[in-house]
Amino acid sequence: MSSPALSHSHSHRAHRCSFQPDRQDLYIRLGTVTVFVRDQERSLRFYLDLLGFDLALDERSPSGDRRLAVAPPDGTAILALVSPRPGSEEHSLIGRPTQIAFLTENVSGKYEEWHKRGVAFPHPPQMQSWGGVSATFVDVDGNSFLLVDDDSAIQEIEEQRRAHGERLESERMAALELENASEVQARLFPQTQPLLATLEYAGICIQARSVGGDYYDFLNRGRERYGFVIGDISGKGTAAALLMANLQAHLRNLCTMYSSRPYTPFALEQPQRLLQAVNRLFCENTADRAFATLLFAEYDDSTRHLRYANCGHLPGLLLRSDDTLDRLNSTSTVVGLFKPWDCSVGECQLFAGDTLVFYTDGITESFNDSDEQFGEDRLIEALRRHRALPSSDLLRWIVDEVRQFSPHHQQDDITLIAAKCR
Repeated sequence: MSSPALSHSHSHRAHRCSFQPDRQDLYIRLGTVTVFVRDQERSLRFYLDLLGFDLALDERSPSGDRRLAVAPPDGTAILALVSPRPGSEEHSLIGRPTQIAFLTENVSGKYEEWHKRGVAFPHPPQMQSWGGVSATFVDVDGNSFLLVDDDSAIQEIEEQRRAHGERLESERMAALELENASEVQARLFPQTQPLLATLEYAGICIQARSVGGDYYDFLNRGRERYGFVIGDISGKGTAAALLMANLQAHLRNLCTMYSSRPYTPFALEQPQRLLQAVNRLFCENTADRAFATLLFAEYDDSTRHLRYANCGHLPGLLLRSDDTLDRLNSTSTVVGLFKPWDCSVGECQLFAGDTLVFYTDGITESFNDSDEQFGEDRLIEALRRHRALPSSDLLRWIVDEVRQFSPHHQQDDITLIAAKCR
């Protein structure tokens, strides 16, 4: 406020954000209120140490003058502490009433606090005709200020304080719920994995948020056949995590159902039938525009034969022992977008020394400071450099290289499966 006459106004807005996003006109607010002082450093210590204000500005202007400003801890007002030249008109204003009033919820309480610190008050707080309480204090140069309160201001301060407390509690509960959701989702990833005679494998998922939409799984299909699944749900955050749980439930339930039927060899020999059932359930239980990319591979541990269906996902990489590279390219469109849906199956034979990697776009679409993607080529180079490592170590090295390439905020989930043929 600029004068005591305004201290009883109902326009007090304590703790108010100065930016209102719903406004369409150009932004404007009070910049600084000038207080003329003799010694900037001495005045700075008064406002910071005795009044508890914050330093708002301390820099040199092009002319070499020191630009110094302080602000009370609540609100947006800024006091510029200016030391004018002796003999100037501004210098004659030092030590006079500033016509500046500070608002508080308890003048008497603030008076006691500041008075104990050594702030000079010509007289104790007094009741005013407009119903509020005020007190005058002076700084080290004799500049005088008014300290005021009134019922409307106190009421609004309490309302803002209560609303702030409610926001904090709401944020705390949301954070707790998100932490619980993260723990629940972590349990959806494989906690154990079958031991295979001819394949050593591992998986990893590093989420960009507390919960995410990337998915990988290891499934026992029975009769020495095992499923390796990696998927990427459309969207991000909680919505994607719910869809991920939905997809995982369908896959696990249907795999269990099919593998428990001894007279249904089609379910074991033709993974596309399983995926057709998954697609149908996913369509029925999710929104129209929800979908997932999915790479499902069925490995025969006795013959080292791999059959796979790539449903709109990034190609799997099969690095042969002779350093040649095969890609497990897309064999159908994404899961969950179309009810009439079919997919074909690709096949390949694995041999000792071959390394297989499935991944999501959190790997290849990580960006560096030059706005370059990590890309498939860098992934293949990393795979070749570290192919001799066990699968779990191979995954960690790849993730480390991605993070070194893109060291800033992780934008997307990073998920990988690596398998090495013994």
